[in-house]
Amino acid sequence: MFHLYKAILNFIPTGVVVLDKKYRVRYTNASFRQHFKDGKIEGSLHDVLRCTLSEKCGNGKECEVCPFKLAFKETLERGKEDFHKLVMPVEDENGTAHLALQIKVRKLGKYALGILDDSYQTEIARELKSAQSIQRRLLPSGSGVGELSYAYLYHPCREIGGDLPDIYEIGGDTVGLVADVSGKGISAGLLSGFVKAGWDKSEPSPAKALQKLNAKFSELNMDERSYITAEAVRIDPVNRTITYSAAGHVVPILLKNGFKINEIAYPSAPISNWMEFDYRDNVMYYASGDMLVLLTDGIVESKNKYGEQFGIERVESVLMRTHTAQSFIDRLKAELYEFCETVNDDLTAIAFVLN
Repeated sequence: MFHLYKAILNFIPTGVVVLDKKYRVRYTNASFRQHFKDGKIEGSLHDVLRCTLSEKCGNGKECEVCPFKLAFKETLERGKEDFHKLVMPVEDENGTAHLALQIKVRKLGKYALGILDDSYQTEIARELKSAQSIQRRLLPSGSGVGELSYAYLYHPCREIGGDLPDIYEIGGDTVGLVADVSGKGISAGLLSGFVKAGWDKSEPSPAKALQKLNAKFSELNMDERSYITAEAVRIDPVNRTITYSAAGHVVPILLKNGFKINEIAYPSAPISNWMEFDYRDNVMYYASGDMLVLLTDGIVESKNKYGEQFGIERVESVLMRTHTAQSFIDRLKAELYEFCETVNDDLTAIAFVLN
């Protein structure tokens, strides 16, 4: 008879999970397992939920504050039934993600039965869609600023991205900025929003703008896991100079001069609470017709199914075969997606044709 019940539960659209008094999962139906990809039908919470709090499920110090365990605790110990809103750190194909869910827990003999509230999942999905729409409205619009033409690629690996491309004009010069924040998903999206709001667009010096952003970041009092890498350029079309500075950005600025590409690297510390660092401006000259490219590391570090990275050399190969900003971005996007079956990091690039 129990096998019949399990067969029936497996076909209902609502997620169901059963725990015993030792907090071991005795059963999950198919709908529940859809929320926790590759999770097992039964076993420890680590096995079923792919929880990343502790590898030794039930024995780690973090397990005492496990939101899923606490949701079942009062029901298993006192028989109390209640709704719980949880945010679980779970493992997915991109690393650690945070899954939000609401679950009703009730007594079932010597077990506790949890039933997921799918309406809460729908609410979360709707909020993510709204946040995604807001974030996209913050992206650069158009294809030119001042006398320069540009194009950019922005592809978040999740609904909310942690990269930031920005292009604007100051005193007749054009400023380009790419930033990459730690983490992925919602927390990274909030931090990229901080960069957008905290960047001083009235400051003509890229280095001083980075310094000011670093000071504002320090006020957030974030832990050592949070940081921002960025690179910024100010393009002066009158003197044909590029003033640039970077904060911990590992991907070089690319400048295409005819049939040659210069890689401009700038060793520096990221914006973080790790140390104090004085950012400085550097200046280089360009000629009419040159192309300038800024990238985040998601592009060069994207891997194919064999673990091979796309690499800066492939980016440069694309750059050598294109003559406009838009054609570079279009070809880069096409070759990236052909090289990688799945994208596991945010992808951002900006290309300028210099006059």
